[in-house]
Parts: sequence; structure tokens; C-alpha cells
Amino acid sequence: MTEAAPRRRSRGGGGAARRAERTSVKIETAKYIERNIPNFEVLSTEALEIIEANAETILEEVGVNFVDNPAALDRWREAGATVEGERVRIPRGLARKLCETAPSQFTQHARNPEKSVEIGGRNLVLAPIYGPPFVRDRSGGRRYATLDDFQKFVKLGYMSKWLHHSGGTVCEPTDVPVNKRHLDMLLSHMELSDKPFMGSVTDPSRAQDSVDMCGLLFGKDFVQDNTVMTSLININSPMTFDDVMMGALEVYAKNNQACIISPFIVGGAMAPVSVAGTLTQVLAEVLAGVAYSQLIRPGAPVIFGAFVSSIDMNSGAPTFGTPEASLVSYGAGQLARRLNLPFRSAGSFCGSKLPDAQAAYETANSLNMGLMAGVNFMLHSCGWLEGGLVADFEKFVMDADQLGTLHGLAKGVDVTTNGQAMDAIREVGPGGHYLGCEHTQNNFKSAFWKSDLLDYKPFETWEEEGSRDTHTLASNRVEYLLANYQQPAMDPAVRESLHAYVAQKKESMPDSFM
Repeated sequence: MTEAAPRRRSRGGGGAARRAERTSVKIETAKYIERNIPNFEVLSTEALEIIEANAETILEEVGVNFVDNPAALDRWREAGATVEGERVRIPRGLARKLCETAPSQFTQHARNPEKSVEIGGRNLVLAPIYGPPFVRDRSGGRRYATLDDFQKFVKLGYMSKWLHHSGGTVCEPTDVPVNKRHLDMLLSHMELSDKPFMGSVTDPSRAQDSVDMCGLLFGKDFVQDNTVMTSLININSPMTFDDVMMGALEVYAKNNQACIISPFIVGGAMAPVSVAGTLTQVLAEVLAGVAYSQLIRPGAPVIFGAFVSSIDMNSGAPTFGTPEASLVSYGAGQLARRLNLPFRSAGSFCGSKLPDAQAAYETANSLNMGLMAGVNFMLHSCGWLEGGLVADFEKFVMDADQLGTLHGLAKGVDVTTNGQAMDAIREVGPGGHYLGCEHTQNNFKSAFWKSDLLDYKPFETWEEEGSRDTHTLASNRVEYLLANYQQPAMDPAVRESLHAYVAQKKESMPDSFM
């Protein structure tokens, strides 16, 4: 008995240690994806040249509108475009020539340098949902978003291993005045996470606030010499550039901060129903937008954006995860690469009202398409529900978990000596098994991607644990991550200066909810 007792304690201690390791909280962020697989290309060289020629014809003959922006019209006129009223017609080749000064790849710096990302090339950076006014969770249902909801999403993003980016307006905190909420959102990204983030675009003055706050966080000189924000500039398709979005673009480009120039396309409503027609319009709009950024500051970092959905011709509602949207995104990726620009598209898109089978099918179609299309910056990669109207807490963690599969697929096939596994095949021989062989022992911890959410237990164990479905598991995961959140450290003087800036800006203007 006295000899056996230590052995029992030893085994128990080892098991306890292993259990502690499995259940301990690890705040990890995977490096941005570096693809070792080919892009999927659907368009021939001839088809690409046809679309490019047609896009130039649109710019030259139809033109684009720059609304309520006399300074933009003057810039275009000086660059050689024809301006009539608010219509700008761009001579063939001019926009493409202007786009040549935009970088093909750039670094977005995070306040934690280990989490900075490279946007462009063979890389893929994953960022969460952006913009919904509503949130949903299992206990509270669908409701207007609050600042508390927003901050919870930022915390979940920080705790999610496979997300590289904190995002921007993860949801609209409707309990904060419209003219002040950007300050709270920026402060939350800066304090509650140390991943890269996005700036405000809802007014040029708010874009300037974003730049000024980054000056406090990173240092003014650093901001002027480096990119620390990526921001979403939507084009009002078809072919209309409004003064608000262009005003924000002007602020960011002038200050060397990145903008996603992104047509907002619902096929059949904002663009033709055909894939080639939609691609032509997308390219024309992006060419004009990127070219304009280079008129502001040659060399300003920009991203070729393509947000694409189709439309249900019976209800008029947008649809997601469809083959037509995928074909547009694949083609847009090819066009972006021919322009030597980083590419933004795809996400966890779905039209479902709940994180159900429809949501899973449509989301999987869109996420996998994004990887194969060569996307470099994937906004909306987790949390999207109800056509983007809702940020869902459970779906956020479901999607964030599945982003790990994109990392695994992007690795490609290992054909090194270890990957070939010839020693293992020789060791095991006919009729054996590989569970105990040396190669398996050396590789089992990293050989297979493992979900932190999905259930792979035997039926009996699953039943004993309450027959929990994925929605229930995700709800538990949300609670676990928020309960174990650990705020990243920040220099107290920097925090104080940020809070003082926000307080001063809020005091300088009355509340507005319009």
C-alpha cells in the first residue's frame, strides 16, 4: 500500500496537469494567413481584357458622379478628366495610370507589434462583422445594440485565436449619440484589444478624430510615416461617390492611412444581373475611387473592395452564399491582382435570422470562396446574421472557430521529408496501425486542426452531458471567453491622454441622434 500510493498520486497529478492545460485560458492570436495554395481563377485572359476595356468605356463615356464635393471636381479637372456638373468622365487609361502609385502590399501596425498584419500579396487578414444596428444572443434575442454589446464583441475578438483584426463598427451602439459614438468605439478598440483596428468614416471630422486618437496611441510622427488604420469607404453603386465617404477618404489618404474602396453591390438592384456586367461596374467604380485616393496623396495605401450579393427577385431581399456572388468575387480577385492591389471580399455572409443550418451553409460557401478567391482582407469574417443587420454573439464564436479551417487549408500539402512520412509507413508495415508509431507521436499535437467549439464525443457521452446542440455550445463559449477576458496592458499616460481627448470632444458638442 505504501508503495502503491505514490504511483496513484503521480498518475492523478499528471492527469490533473493535463486537464488544467486543456482548460486553462490561453490568449493566442494566430499570425495572418500566408497562402501556400493557388487562387481559383474563373476568367480567361480574354475575358479579363473584355471587362477591363468595358470598364474604361464606362469611365470615359458614362462617367461617375462626385456629389457635393467641389474640391474633388477641381482635382479631377486638373488631372485631365471632363467635368460637367457633378459628372466626371475619365479619359481611357487615366484612372489606371493613377492607380499605379498605390502600394501592392502594406503593413497595418498594431499597438502590440507582434499582432501587426501584412495586407496584400499572398496574405489573408481576418476581421469581424461591421455595421449592424442590431445584436442577438441566445438569452436576449434580437435587440438594438448598445455600447456594452460593442465592448463585449471587441473582447471576444481579442480572445479569438483565428481573428487577426479587431475590426471597426462591430455593431452600432445606439445608446450613444451618433455624433459621439465613434469616440467610444475607437477607445474600446484601443483599450480592450491590442490587435489592429479600423477608423470612423461616418463624417470627415470623425475620420480626423480617428487620426488624432491614433496620434496619441502610436505617436503623431509614427502615424504619418506608417499605416495604423484600415477604413471602409463604400461607393454608392451605381457609380456615385458621396461627399461623406469621399471626405473621410481624403482625411485618411492625406494622413497615409489605408482605405478599402468598396462598391456596395446587390446584383439586379445596384448592378446588372449578369456576372460580367457586375464585374465591369465594380472595376470602373474601384478604378475611379483608387485613382482619386492617389490624387490626394500618391502612394496612399488602398484596397480593391468588392462587397457582392445577389437579390431575391420575389422579395427584393439580398441573398448570400450564392454561386453568382462567388463568381463575381473570384473574378474581382483576378482583376485586383492585375491592378497589383490588395483585395477585400467575402465574409461570414448569410441571410438567415438565426445561426441555423441556412446560416451555416451560406457562411461556409462564402468563407471558403474568400480563401480560394485570393482575398487579402476579409471584413465580416465572423458574427454576420440577417443580411448584415444583426451581429450575433453565438454565431460570432461559431464563425471565429471555423476560421481555423481557413488557416489549415491555406497551409497546403507538406511534402518535406516529415510530410512524406516514409519512415512511418516502413515502421508500421502491412496490417499495422499508426497510433503508436514515432512519426505520429512526433506530430499528433499539430497534425490536425481542432475545433474549440464543436462536439466530437461518442453519442452516450454527448447525451449524458445534456445533448447540447451547437447553439448551446456557442452560448457557453461566449460566457467562458467573456468571463476569462484579460485586458491587455497599456501605458497609463497614453490611456489618460485618450480618455481626456474623448471627454474634451464630447463636451465640445451637444448630443445628436440624427
